[in-house]
Amino acid sequence: MKKLTIFIIALIFGVSQSWSQKKDRIQLIIKDKDRKIDVLVDGKPFTAYFYPNDSVLKKPVLFPILTSKGTTITRGYPFASRAGERVDHPHHVGMWLNYESVNGFDFWNNSTAIKDRTKYGTIKHTGIVQTNGGYNKANLTVTADWIDTDGKGKNLLKETTQYIFHAKGNQRIIDRITTLTAQQEEVVFKDVKDGMFAIRVARELEHPSDKPDVFVDANGIETKVDKLDNTGITGNYHSSEGVDGEAVWSTRGKWVNLSGKIKNEDISVAIIDHPSNVSYPTYWHARGYGLFAANPLGEKIFSKEKKELNYKLAPNQSVTFRYRTVITSGKVTDESLNKLASEFAKSKN
Repeated sequence: MKKLTIFIIALIFGVSQSWSQKKDRIQLIIKDKDRKIDVLVDGKPFTAYFYPNDSVLKKPVLFPILTSKGTTITRGYPFASRAGERVDHPHHVGMWLNYESVNGFDFWNNSTAIKDRTKYGTIKHTGIVQTNGGYNKANLTVTADWIDTDGKGKNLLKETTQYIFHAKGNQRIIDRITTLTAQQEEVVFKDVKDGMFAIRVARELEHPSDKPDVFVDANGIETKVDKLDNTGITGNYHSSEGVDGEAVWSTRGKWVNLSGKIKNEDISVAIIDHPSNVSYPTYWHARGYGLFAANPLGEKIFSKEKKELNYKLAPNQSVTFRYRTVITSGKVTDESLNKLASEFAKSKN
């Protein structure tokens, strides 16, 4: 009888273990026709690697991005507009990495809204190297070319990017590891403001503002608004150095956390820099209107002209940028973010 009881307990324990292991399963679903790779957690959307034709979008992105409860934290405009969103900066889509001045070509601001794109660069998706799903963790590796003259000229940089997706309970993490390799000529990243790793967040996660702007209504019609309705606008930046609100712009820090609420859900979106990155800890190009970016290469404007970088790569030379984004359904502490930053710093990828 005693042996039977032990056997039953062991069996129940084993079943419960197998049930627990079935949670947080991450799948990568390639959809060639839609030019995207869906990232699902337990069958529900987390994000998608989106690489449409460059007549639609001038760079690959992760879009949209959702919390563990299924709430979208990225702005929908211009691909999936929602009522009440701003319609500025159509090149701000989801999560991306590019730069304003690469050998004089602007990869950051390029979009279909630009009429003369001869001095604008395009990042073209070139291949899927690896897709590995799994429990709690999955890997996606892709390649791209940074091509000048709106994607019709020379290839300045070859890009290899590894995305590592993590899922555990109420938290989702995206690690982006991007290696850029100069091709036949020297590449100069001029010291400018607009760059480099960025997210454009949902309206609710913006900081309240009283400035006039243009918004989209429920029918997709753009309307100029003289006075903003700040109902439900709850965003607030907080940096690892203790700086709060829009004052984080141009400051340096190991991480910045953007917290707020969408409906009744507390949400935290934190970007963590990596010690191996250029100019660590990075400068933050984080704006109250929803642009949340880290720019390690733009020292001049952020330091009020005390420093100037103009980062260069010799032909065939490479540089790697590593960033971790932590999306939490709920609130996070500085201590927990410091722990995640420490773990990220020790990671081998």
